[in-house]
Amino acid sequence: MSTLHLIGGEKGGVGKSVVARLLAQYLIDHELPFIGFDTDRSHGSLLRFYSDYASPTVIDDYQSLDAIIEAATEHPEQRILVDLAAQTHYPLAQWIAESGVLELAEELGITINYWNVMDSGKDCVDLLDKLLDQFGPKLNYILVQNQLRDDTFNILEYSGVKDRALDLNAKVITLKRLHAPVMTKIDSHSYSFWAAKNKDADSLNGLGLLERQRVKIWLNHAYKELDGLTV
Repeated sequence: MSTLHLIGGEKGGVGKSVVARLLAQYLIDHELPFIGFDTDRSHGSLLRFYSDYASPTVIDDYQSLDAIIEAATEHPEQRILVDLAAQTHYPLAQWIAESGVLELAEELGITINYWNVMDSGKDCVDLLDKLLDQFGPKLNYILVQNQLRDDTFNILEYSGVKDRALDLNAKVITLKRLHAPVMTKIDSHSYSFWAAKNKDADSLNGLGLLERQRVKIWLNHAYKELDGLTV
């Protein structure tokens, strides 16, 4: 059956949408079919950058969320990718509990992976701790250490929360920080990551040679991290 990838982390600005876009590009580049759902009402990244693959989802509408599980059952050959906006955990958790989503997924053989995107701050550690309290071993966790602020995650390392997640068989990957002006250009042109690393002959303000090279290096590192997982 299908694998459901929930890209979350609750705190805003930690890079959830970048991870969702990265996963989308990874699946495309590896010819792995997927269906995307975007919960961000104001500026959904999957809808903007990968519109051919994604549709909107209303996070506090059970019928809208039901479509995610229905897609997983109707298209078992496809991965299901859900970009969770910040502050969406409560309605998502309520839907999961009241609809028996985890029990149904187990019955149908649907794997649920929760990608917990984090920066190096304490807020993210506290939110991860609460997530583990709530779902325990019922989810497969992937901790994404996004090097937005710095490249060390000492608070997470010494908190005991990472060890707790590892005891639940969580996987840990690191996402390097892409040079900020390059990411700004990518976003301003609404480029997919494929488009960002390839020359855009039609744009006078496209990425330069070395900017495209930085995107390629960043993607190569990210793909090596993803290669170690079952995506």
